[in-house]
Amino acid sequence: MNRSNGRPTDRSITSGPGSDFLQLDVARAPVGGLSDWLARQLRLAVSDGRLPVGSRLPASRVLAAELRISRGVVTEAYRRLVEDGHAVGRGRNGTVVVAAPLAAPAPPRPAPRRAAEPGVPEGLFVPTPGVDVFDALRAVPARIDLSPGLPDLTAFPRTAWLRAERAVLDGLSASGLGYGDPRGTPELRLAVADWLARNRGIRADPDEVLIVAGTAQALGLLGQVLRSDGVDEVAVEDPGSLGLRQHVRDCGLRTPPVPVDAEGVRVDALRASGAPAVLLTPAHQFPTGVVLGGGRRRQLMRWAGDGGLLIEDDYDAEHRYDRPPAPALRSMLAERVCYAGSASKLLAPALRVGWLLAPPRYRDDLVAAKRLADLGNAALPQLVLARLMDSGELERQLRLLRRRHRRRRDAMIEAVRTRLPGAVVHGAAAGLHLMVTFAAGAGFADTDLAAAALGRGVKVHPLSWHWQRPDRPGLVLGYAATAPTAIAEGVATLGALVRELGR
Repeated sequence: MNRSNGRPTDRSITSGPGSDFLQLDVARAPVGGLSDWLARQLRLAVSDGRLPVGSRLPASRVLAAELRISRGVVTEAYRRLVEDGHAVGRGRNGTVVVAAPLAAPAPPRPAPRRAAEPGVPEGLFVPTPGVDVFDALRAVPARIDLSPGLPDLTAFPRTAWLRAERAVLDGLSASGLGYGDPRGTPELRLAVADWLARNRGIRADPDEVLIVAGTAQALGLLGQVLRSDGVDEVAVEDPGSLGLRQHVRDCGLRTPPVPVDAEGVRVDALRASGAPAVLLTPAHQFPTGVVLGGGRRRQLMRWAGDGGLLIEDDYDAEHRYDRPPAPALRSMLAERVCYAGSASKLLAPALRVGWLLAPPRYRDDLVAAKRLADLGNAALPQLVLARLMDSGELERQLRLLRRRHRRRRDAMIEAVRTRLPGAVVHGAAAGLHLMVTFAAGAGFADTDLAAAALGRGVKVHPLSWHWQRPDRPGLVLGYAATAPTAIAEGVATLGALVRELGR
């Protein structure tokens, strides 16, 4: 048997002549179903830990020769593991296991009580969570993570990123390693301007683009500048992102809630609030998934024309499946819209790269605030991202993600339909998450449901976190970062808990 050289970083699983890789016996495979059988055996080995994360599968030609089957059978089985999110192909480095092993399903147990669930931090799922709630939730391990807000991180284009990084370093002068423009590198500001023109219909000069450390920093800088300009409150959608609301409040700004219905934010309620500015997610409202309707857009334009300021968080508009793109508000009224976007949903939140376009009256103050905050984002990741945008690699990545996310979205819809009694699905046409709601008289609080789910290894967001005014219980379920098999298991767990809690 061939063995690894023993280095800690080398976790390759090889199978030389005469070896018994995973004790595979082709004689047990059904006739005509070799690929299905092989893929099933490999998934089982991932789930029980025989193929740990980081393991490299045998080369397809090697495994095919040992099993005495067609190489096409092996490559098809590997392709299915990649599609499921259990593995990822890394070119010459082979196919590597990336999905964490799933523990066996927890046995049935009595209906959970309102007391803290085992393994769930006390006070985590409360109606009014603290600013550290998302950090605390991320720190709790779970078999199945259905948290919203993540793309498929296993699909990150590592090879393309490394290729672009090498090209950037090869062409980078020594002076390029010094302090740069706090607005961002000229290369990325130009690439972002081109990207927004192609994909969001926004025409902007590169000098209008400010590179920031994600939407979180964009909101922090905006809040600071708006307060200096005499603004003391920014209206927010209700329901709307708890995280966005927390960032705005951290700037010392009040956040009066404005209701959202099937057409988006209620502009009549916005006018009645008297707020001088409003924070919106118009292309795919979080968490409902509603697209701001044409009539509402016209009403908003009139409100902005009367002196209102629109803050547009375009957080995941590129991820759409069953509908045409919704135009950005910035493309309609640039002088009254502050537009924020980022690479978090396109590539990965870990990059901490975003962009902010603001009306002329705020630009100089925002650049000054950015300069004092951190002297500008790190230049090397900016240059690599610019190269990916310019080369068309980011568009190719987006097309791949759309196909994969659509399949996972469909798997979650089907699982909710068959496994989650009484749930109504919202916002399925786009994005990276679904909102599900239950009847007002469901008999349980969604925070109790989320706590019980985490106690059984399934992580979700209770919808009530994102309401300022009490409404129907529900959940916000992310599907993009989870394989279909895990999605089905997670929703089945939720369904069992709903039946127990609703008794």
